Amino acid sequence: MSASDSSLDATIQHLQEVRLLLLRLHKALLDSERITYEQLYGNIPSKGEFFQLVIGHEWFSWLRPISQFIVQIDEALSAKEPITLNQANELLQEASTLLQPSNQGSTSEQRYYHAIQRDPNIALMHAELSKLLTSEQ
Repeated sequence: MSASDSSLDATIQHLQEVRLLLLRLHKALLDSERITYEQLYGNIPSKGEFFQLVIGHEWFSWLRPISQFIVQIDEALSAKEPITLNQANELLQEASTLLQPSNQGSTSEQRYYHAIQRDPNIALMHAELSKLLTSEQ
């Protein structure tokens, strides 16, 4: 195995770890947003109605880029053509810029910031993801 193969394997492993944490974080964000939504608008009676809200309601729109990014990672990892080191590194870079909390930033950045503030589990996952994305690959 060459050094480049070893580097690619390590980067792919890193990307898979980021993907798994993104999935957990995305689920936690959906759950947290559902609670807040229901406090304002009332109970969502079924999973089907919740799904329809997630894909179509403005309230949940800031979460859609995270969903789309997870799909992008999945497609890259399962494509017929093997993922390259450059592609894997680009996805890791995109992951590090996707979720940036800010009280003064864009709507998505503000919504993410507030989710971190109200839910300690989201705050912990954010810290874990930040650490994972800044660690050596």
